[in-house]
Amino acid sequence: MLTLALIGLVGGLVTGISPCILPVLPVIFFSGGTQSARTTAGTGGVALETKPASRTRPYLVIAGLVVSFSLVTLFGSLLLTVLNLPQDVLRWAGIAVLVLIGIGLIVPRFEHLLEKPFSWIPQSNPDATRGGFTLGLALGAVYVPCAGPVLAAITVAGSTGRIGTETVVLTLTFAVGAAIPLLIFALAGRRVAERVKAFRKRQRGIRITAGVVMIALAAGLVFNLPQLLQRVIPDYTSSLQDKVNNSEQVRKALNLGGLVNDQNKDLDKCSDGAPELESCGTAPDITGIQQWFNTAGDQAIDLKSLRGKVVMLDFWAYSCINCQRSLPHITAWDKAYRDAGLQVIGIHSPEYAFEKVADNVKSAAKNFGITYPVALDNNLGTWTNYRNRYWPAHYLIDAQGTVRHIKFGEGDYNVTEKLIRQLLTDANPEVKLPSATELTDDTPVNADITRETYLGSTKRVNFAGTETYTSGEKSFQFPENQTTDSFALAGKWTLDTQNITPTGESGQIKLNYRAKEVRMVLSGKGTITIEQGGQTKTIQVDGTPDSYQLLTTPQIQSGSLIATVSPGVQAFSFTFG
Repeated sequence: MLTLALIGLVGGLVTGISPCILPVLPVIFFSGGTQSARTTAGTGGVALETKPASRTRPYLVIAGLVVSFSLVTLFGSLLLTVLNLPQDVLRWAGIAVLVLIGIGLIVPRFEHLLEKPFSWIPQSNPDATRGGFTLGLALGAVYVPCAGPVLAAITVAGSTGRIGTETVVLTLTFAVGAAIPLLIFALAGRRVAERVKAFRKRQRGIRITAGVVMIALAAGLVFNLPQLLQRVIPDYTSSLQDKVNNSEQVRKALNLGGLVNDQNKDLDKCSDGAPELESCGTAPDITGIQQWFNTAGDQAIDLKSLRGKVVMLDFWAYSCINCQRSLPHITAWDKAYRDAGLQVIGIHSPEYAFEKVADNVKSAAKNFGITYPVALDNNLGTWTNYRNRYWPAHYLIDAQGTVRHIKFGEGDYNVTEKLIRQLLTDANPEVKLPSATELTDDTPVNADITRETYLGSTKRVNFAGTETYTSGEKSFQFPENQTTDSFALAGKWTLDTQNITPTGESGQIKLNYRAKEVRMVLSGKGTITIEQGGQTKTIQVDGTPDSYQLLTTPQIQSGSLIATVSPGVQAFSFTFG
């Protein structure tokens, strides 16, 4: 527990001095710092009255941020899922509160209107400069710190509902660590305001400035300007973060994907993609499965019942292009080595909500030629129990039930097949194995291709337009200049949290990419027409979400295409190979 607390605190401290904290600093300085300073009222340069400093305000702002960030991170996703609300509703609520507080600082009458509903609360000395906790709550809801292994562990625990004492301790210490630099900055702001006479005598101007800064932050969050700022400013903490995040102690405590339990604590003994067999403890249970298929009577499989067989667990999601490229190897191994004692089990851990639908997964499995058992891990129970963090991920388990090899992501299929053959021979020295499958490894180099591009409003990646990209009906037009590895929209679109669809008439998507293959996850009923290099191609879309190939070339190259999407078609993402 102490180790987790220290890891959370150090991880938060590093985050608290990183570039992603910069957009919050002006608000902390003016609203948490200078407004808490001693103020002097007077005329003609003669001091008439000096008000004492609000000593508690900086601490209240930071306390509100810690409480809000912790609650939103741990319980926000679960609460919104239960209430069937969009995942970004808390962020928008926080932005709205920032705007209201900002207007209240600029316009005192508006501030009084805001305070009326709370007039029944006894106040011995009402003072707007002491309302720091509410500001902190709003900042905590909108504050998105730089991602890292500590935050990843917290997020996975929160999204899966596996929130224990360790997770709460990790979350609180991370939030406190990230908030300490902000508190120092707020106290420094108060010190400056007290020492500089202009600050003490011009509190009205400072209030207006604080309100403007707060509204500016809210506007910046709406247009995702903090992310742009982070891309422009070099990450001066990257080397420090690498030293902390990649240390062996942190890896053992967090495993970069979830908290350790008694079943998975030995998985760290396996290194990713090791060329030889290792011993990494008894395989954790397959747990939290909603449904099985391709088993006798669709009954569940217990790993303990497979003693004597070599087992391969394949974590996958059917619309994930990385998984799609790996599946020919998995199905080939199943076909070649099933009679020799290999049992392949697909753990389908969804990335999208539509991937939780059993019929969708069954249809995709049939299309991929999957005949081995598949478990629907819709709540990421088994994913978390294996501390997994990749699509795909392969775990080889020997005949005694011990994990002997782990491979994250694509590639190294020849190594995995070699180790499968070795485990089968170890389990039964008399076994006669067929020739190796030796399928071509088409794994691309990730640095050479565009990253997976999500289109939904809450998962949006690589958007190059200037418009506000939030849920609802919006009008778009292509920008004059569009960067590589990006997309832009034209026409009227309805943006949902996970997909977009044209409104009224066809809409267009312009995609600049680097890839050998471009695919798109689509659903609904209609058409999508691709214009690329002077050629036109129309694809019929009909049915549940699936991955459609837009183009393929002999080798990776840069290109640009325009996709015209008809009404009735939902577009989820672009994937690249």
